Amino acid sequence: MSYKPILIVSGEPNSIFSEIFIKSLKKIRIKNPIILICSFDLFKKQMIKLNLKTKVNIINPIKIKNYNLSNKSVNLVNINYHQKNAFQKISSKSNKYIEECFNMAFKIIKREKIVKFINGPISKKYFLKKKYLGMTEYISDNFSIKKTCMLIFNKKLSVSPITTHLPLKLVVKNLNSKKIEDNISLVQKFFKTEFNKKPKIGVLGVNPHCESILDKNEDESIIKPIILNMKKKGYKIKGPISADTVFLKKNRENYDVIIGMYHDQVLTPLKTLFEYDAINITLGLPFLRVSPDHGPNEKMMGKNLSNPLSLIQAIKFLDKN
Repeated sequence: MSYKPILIVSGEPNSIFSEIFIKSLKKIRIKNPIILICSFDLFKKQMIKLNLKTKVNIINPIKIKNYNLSNKSVNLVNINYHQKNAFQKISSKSNKYIEECFNMAFKIIKREKIVKFINGPISKKYFLKKKYLGMTEYISDNFSIKKTCMLIFNKKLSVSPITTHLPLKLVVKNLNSKKIEDNISLVQKFFKTEFNKKPKIGVLGVNPHCESILDKNEDESIIKPIILNMKKKGYKIKGPISADTVFLKKNRENYDVIIGMYHDQVLTPLKTLFEYDAINITLGLPFLRVSPDHGPNEKMMGKNLSNPLSLIQAIKFLDKN
């Protein structure tokens, strides 16, 4: 392909995705064509319900190369899914449909060598069903990639958790030198590839103030040796750093990325600082996978009040070249 289409899976069919997707298209001018994988029937019902309009061009996924894909309309691959109402409660009833959408996307990515992929939000409770911790792990497994990590990206400051959606009591058990080193190296590689720069990285400790009342202190035994080793390799890196002060304005200005040991340690402050102005990027895949940094937001379905900023930033990030 001479063009670089952005492939998008709508995700959970009963979510705010249709709303924020159409709002995003109206707010930004897109250079590359978009291929959307979803149910056209449901997409149409939701557009009518929300009083939103966009041009749709239904395409055959087997013959994508034969189409002159337009960036002025949505090129839609239809996956059959019918429900009476435009929106209904999220449940496991949509699992088969969501899986079909992702399977179609993965086939297209492999066959057409797509390098830009966005997925809309899904329900971890119903779709992943405890088999995967999150979409990062689900997508990585479908491409047999073992070494990936999550980066929540904002131009001013990004964060990356070593463990993702684990219960807190399991975090320390799942920390090890290799996992932390792999995460740091993936972050450095991403910034080098995308921005031609060595990022300034801060690595947080797992214990309050990087201290412990127990004999075993993971900050001293695991994290500190990694930092020393990676400094010798030329990384611009500091740590272990106390998590309770690193996000203060004067402190966070010293870093491009802050790496935390668990999900809420870094995502809570980042979302407080930037709200919807951040995107979720999976590092380590053979393509760029991005998603809005929020869930299906069932309470806001059909109200036409949802903020599309995170999806806008996801599309703009992939559409820049």
